[in-house]
Amino acid sequence: MKEVARQNVPLADIGKRIDVFLASEMDYTRSYIKKLILEGLVLVNDDTVKPNYKLKENDKITVNIPEAEKIDIEPENIPLDILYEDEDIIVINKPQGMVVHPAPGNYSGTLVNALLYHCKNLSGINGVLRPGIVHRLDKDTSGVMVVAKNDKAHLSLASQIKDRKILKKYVAVVEGVIKEDEGYVEAPIGRHHADRKKMAVVEDGRYALTLYKVLERFKNNTYVEAVIKTGRTHQIRVHMAYIGHPIVGDTVYGYKKQKFNLKGQVLHARLLGIIHPAKNEYMEFEAPLPEYFVKLIEKIRLTEM
Repeated sequence: MKEVARQNVPLADIGKRIDVFLASEMDYTRSYIKKLILEGLVLVNDDTVKPNYKLKENDKITVNIPEAEKIDIEPENIPLDILYEDEDIIVINKPQGMVVHPAPGNYSGTLVNALLYHCKNLSGINGVLRPGIVHRLDKDTSGVMVVAKNDKAHLSLASQIKDRKILKKYVAVVEGVIKEDEGYVEAPIGRHHADRKKMAVVEDGRYALTLYKVLERFKNNTYVEAVIKTGRTHQIRVHMAYIGHPIVGDTVYGYKKQKFNLKGQVLHARLLGIIHPAKNEYMEFEAPLPEYFVKLIEKIRLTEM
């Protein structure tokens, strides 16, 4: 049994249902959280509660997660585009289409499989399915990721993410023409109330802030840079769709019918800035634009000349 304890419920979350709060805080579905609550594995101030319990100030929540079935994840000789590597971290340029870590029904071909082949050691904090994984990119989002090789590095990077000290710059091509040169989206993100597989801007969501800047305008599209100040699931995709400019190629949050033949959203994590866990020095890593991204921009420019 793995115990995850949380103290001092944030003021913004007071009054929320505990199942809604935990589903937004943890990487589990609301139905799974509800199951844990009903089985008495979630305690508030050391007492069992019901799924509709409303959080109060200074509540101490303890979540007991049953041990997952032990699964052997096999190392696979998958080529990696390594931007930087030392004894503590490895920085990868993840290609579009690669899943970051194994999940039920998909235990091969992931970044983790490739990392296990390449690296002798990875941090074990996130367990057998996610060794070394501190943050993620969606399957169809390409770009720079940092992976921890030991637990000390993992804890340092996780702390930087929590304290919003990591710089994350993305680039994307969005639908429509954005008129202002710069702007921001400050809107809470949580699970979609009707479709639990999706995220959405919802009143009971978690605080999220995205800054954006126009890099180039086209007739029907805009090339933008986005900096995320919070790391919510699908944040840029949800926020850009929320302001009426979904990312090109995103059939989940954008247009169902796409005019370009793409494999997914045109979103690339271009730059990552961190404080090195051991050296205590600020470092930046940049992943060049991938071929699919460059070809799309060239195609748009040609068709709109």
